[in-house]
Amino acid sequence: MFKWKKESKSQEVFKAHSLYIDELKEQLKNELLYSDITFRHLKKNGNRIVFCFLESLIDKSSLDEFILAPIQNNEKIEWSVQGFTQVLPLSVLTVTNQLSEIISGLIEGNVYIYVEGDPYGLLTNLSKTVERGVEKPETESNVYGPKISFTESLVSNMNILRNNLKDPNLCMQDLVVGKRVKTKAKLVYIQGIADEELVTTFKQRISELEIDYVPGNTVLGHLIENNSWSVFPQLMTTELPDRISIALYRGKVAVLMDRSPDCLYGPTTFFSYFESTEDVYMRWNMGLFLRVLRLTALFLSVLLTPAYVAVLTYHYEVIPSPMLVTLGESRSKVPFPPVFETLLLEFVIELLREAGARLPTKVGQTIGIVGGIVIGQAAVQAGFTSNILIIMIALSALGSFTTPSYLMGTAIRMIRFPIIIIAGIWGGIGIMVAFCFFIIHLLRLETLGKPYLSPVYPLQWRDLGYSFFLVPYQYLAKRPQTNKPVDKERFSEKKAKLKKDIDE
Repeated sequence: MFKWKKESKSQEVFKAHSLYIDELKEQLKNELLYSDITFRHLKKNGNRIVFCFLESLIDKSSLDEFILAPIQNNEKIEWSVQGFTQVLPLSVLTVTNQLSEIISGLIEGNVYIYVEGDPYGLLTNLSKTVERGVEKPETESNVYGPKISFTESLVSNMNILRNNLKDPNLCMQDLVVGKRVKTKAKLVYIQGIADEELVTTFKQRISELEIDYVPGNTVLGHLIENNSWSVFPQLMTTELPDRISIALYRGKVAVLMDRSPDCLYGPTTFFSYFESTEDVYMRWNMGLFLRVLRLTALFLSVLLTPAYVAVLTYHYEVIPSPMLVTLGESRSKVPFPPVFETLLLEFVIELLREAGARLPTKVGQTIGIVGGIVIGQAAVQAGFTSNILIIMIALSALGSFTTPSYLMGTAIRMIRFPIIIIAGIWGGIGIMVAFCFFIIHLLRLETLGKPYLSPVYPLQWRDLGYSFFLVPYQYLAKRPQTNKPVDKERFSEKKAKLKKDIDE
């Protein structure tokens, strides 16, 4: 900001030249253009002082209480940087004279204090942020476990995570996301558990981003994932602090971002999106039942309606004879081929789902229930579709809604459409070709350099208890090897198997 004069090439010593207040104001106005920058002046014994701030970002009562009052009430104070640091009751005071630092500070809600004639000024944070309090999670509802979610405040999210994990090895490294709009972020991991290579990869991908603005953690995940063309999500975002706590102790790395109400973490596998925090809090056999139910619902959601199209188009011989009569009666008034009929109903279901999500909660629920019943009944009576297809469409939709991750549920519904079209063209062979194509795609997919289908491919028996199945806790002594944790043991497996009586 100020002009510098070089005194000695060998010693590399610089001295700052003082700046008049009018010159300082002119420079700040030129940089911040048509902003709400405000200047407040004080004068004493010929000395002039100016307070520069953006009116919409600071707390004016704090400005009066912590800055103006101490300066005006202390008549013996020397009006200089050193004098202000002795009387201002503020924990952080930054001495600077660089224009870039001052502009960044003002945008973040700082006040710049400058005495005319001094080579330096003071920056102090008096920001006033608009944020909501801690509430129940909206997109990831759960029966068991904590009922709090992350907020849009980075400081609040750090506080929530620190309260969950009172571990001295919990590391939070500073990050800056974006080139033009610099958003604060924190890289979170547990030192001694998380693989250093994984931490470096996460940090490097974020620091190398050449983009002006990142709206939130979900967009950040899209920018740093391995394959942007894939429909399957490769990094998970969650609003549940306990999910992040569990992930960190499994050797994963997370990112908290300011103004983002969720947390990004990885590496994640395909099976991670079918895990719920309730699986941890329930008994292992109940959690196993629910996890198998979700994976079964996945196959039903993807293959049920394509199978209906393939059977009615090419493979009538697989239908039992008593059911042929029912199918014939049901489809006797339908003028469309099965593939068009199925695509039409799938499209209607997606319309109802999107309308229900965008409308207010109470109205959205009414639209979803009443709209589905009314449209389904009217479509059958008008001869647009059959009763049996209505049942299969409903089962497919329910199967996709059982997925705990909203992104994965949407991906499942998307891949159903091309499989239905291929089933209408090639029948059962087309379904197998499409299914094999998606399996090959999943086998080639990686997340932060880790296989997406792990621990099934490559097969790691011990990790199956964390993802595909659930087993009792005493058999989960080792951390998941997919993440390559530094500390591989959670507890001693031999001691856990010992059963002790009370008197022992």
